[in-house]
Amino acid sequence: MFPVLQIGSIALPAAPLALLLGVWTGVWLAEREAVQLGLNGDAVASLVLIGLVAGLIGARVGYVAQHLGSYLTDPLGVLSLNPATLALLPGLLLGGSAMQIAGQRKLLPLWRTLDALAPGLAMLGVAVGVAHLASGDAFGAPAQLPWSIMLWEEACHPSQIYEIVGALLVLMIWRWSPSRQQLDGVSFLLVVALSAAARVFLEAFRGDSWIIAGGLRGAQLVGLAVLALCLAALPRLTQRTLPPPSVAGAAEPTCVARQETAP
Repeated sequence: MFPVLQIGSIALPAAPLALLLGVWTGVWLAEREAVQLGLNGDAVASLVLIGLVAGLIGARVGYVAQHLGSYLTDPLGVLSLNPATLALLPGLLLGGSAMQIAGQRKLLPLWRTLDALAPGLAMLGVAVGVAHLASGDAFGAPAQLPWSIMLWEEACHPSQIYEIVGALLVLMIWRWSPSRQQLDGVSFLLVVALSAAARVFLEAFRGDSWIIAGGLRGAQLVGLAVLALCLAALPRLTQRTLPPPSVAGAAEPTCVARQETAP
């Protein structure tokens, strides 16, 4: 683990730096993909920045609300920039809502815009894995393997490296998917479904999992729920995008009528 990156006399926190680089790369990929899909790249990039700012504010406010007693005694602690003092769910809700409102105002089509964001989402997964590796979070369960790493004088799964490899595989599959740019929304659902499946699989190697009743891992249940939603949305998305059968059939009688009335 390398929590601090030393560059000469400058010490930089490695985990936040990895996240910032991941966000920057993700925005660049989203902007580039937006142009490929015929969207305004600058509009999509600004959409991401709006979501990030709103998400950070929501995550911070949500965490403060959950631990209000501690912050009443230390109000200046609200300004802390520690990534551990962020609540994920409020951040996702506020960030997603802000992006949806901004996207509607910019007249961006929903599913195609989500497709443009898909590679950035996969890259963010890589950055999160690197940040975990730097900080030591999301450490692995004990395991005696040739590739195990030593943590607290015990051999463990390199779960952070698994996480990085899994996110890179998601990015590669998205890149070479034959369904890319063929149907609006498929690329986004593909990245989300693969990321959820990777979380379900990789969570088994974690040593700090959120365990709920019966020994089940909470992240795996969330991943399964997200995967099920993606699989349920794909057929509806296909039916919604393809032309209705009634429209295709309506053109045929018109053609026949024109032939009958021809001189």
